Amino acid sequence: MDHPTPEEIQPPLTWRSQAWRLAVCALISGLVWSQAIEGELESRPVLFWVEILFGLASYVLVVRRRRAPVTIALVVAGLSTFSGIAAGPATLAAVSVATRRVAWSVVVVGLVNFVAATTYTFYAPIELRDPLWVTVLINAVVNAAMMGWGLYIGSRRELIWTLRQRAARAEAEQELRVSQARGTERERIAREMHDVLAHRITQVSMHSGALAFRDDLAADELREGLTQIQGKANEALHELRGVLGVLRDASGQPVDEPQPRFADINEMVAEARSSGMHVTYDDRVVQDAEPVPDAAGRTIYRIVQEGLTNASKHAPGAHVAVEVSGEPEGGLEVTVRNPVGFRAPGAPGAGLGLVGLAERAELRGGRLEHGREGALFVLRGWIPWTA
Repeated sequence: MDHPTPEEIQPPLTWRSQAWRLAVCALISGLVWSQAIEGELESRPVLFWVEILFGLASYVLVVRRRRAPVTIALVVAGLSTFSGIAAGPATLAAVSVATRRVAWSVVVVGLVNFVAATTYTFYAPIELRDPLWVTVLINAVVNAAMMGWGLYIGSRRELIWTLRQRAARAEAEQELRVSQARGTERERIAREMHDVLAHRITQVSMHSGALAFRDDLAADELREGLTQIQGKANEALHELRGVLGVLRDASGQPVDEPQPRFADINEMVAEARSSGMHVTYDDRVVQDAEPVPDAAGRTIYRIVQEGLTNASKHAPGAHVAVEVSGEPEGGLEVTVRNPVGFRAPGAPGAGLGLVGLAERAELRGGRLEHGREGALFVLRGWIPWTA
């Protein structure tokens, strides 16, 4: 795996991240300048205004440090030679350069900051209580720690970037393997089902032809023959549904059908109401920070769709309650409730919808449950937000 560029691993600078960094700079500036401000006001007023002017300039420059990291770090370090206020921005700019982990820039910026800090210590009206060599050693240790901290941050950012890239690559490879396995299985099942369907349809044709040819059958015999035809037709229908259930794309949707999203649930509910269904839809999903991802939203959409379909088939005219809730940290939860209805006798109910949905939910890392709860049939599912 190639090493990333510094721009690829740097986190975006929001106003919050910029604000706390500048707050830390202000704290450092206050600690450094507080040692010299009294002497400047008493004996060197010109230096007092130079401190303020250079300090303000350094804060303006450090905000734009990512445009030219090394150049801005060197300029701000130069300003810190004559301004303790610039010590904070100089520290931030130097650490920012160190996070890029380029050896020559780390050495150059570190040495310039060390020289600037040492020069300011003797230039500003600061009363030194320690020997000269102690002051120089403290400046060296502080600057080394500053650059070391930047190197650590850069190393950690690269590690996180590498782990994310590996996870994304592993996920893509897994999806490719699953897609290839599904394609192979679809082809195998399609070939087998072709012969099975032809056999079933041939049986139906033979039985119906025999009944049409015979005009001497009693009512019981005719009823028995029709029952056999119905059974064969139902078997063929079941097998046809099995073929249609696997001849789909990798996400489980028909190849030419557009992929629904979470926002499309409102439109689906509206269509159900226009067709005469009594549906209430309660959307309590928190989407302030980020919208529902397409993969998770599509799975929730299919669960609601299956719930409405079952209700319309087995409990027509009954009230259907749909509730969806969730947030990025906790995932998405959906519940569809309707009164227990009836099932037409002899109807070839496939039952594949709920089975397919359960498999889909498990593939997304979630779960799907259904069953009776008193007088209600309840379909309940949970899908992770990042499914």
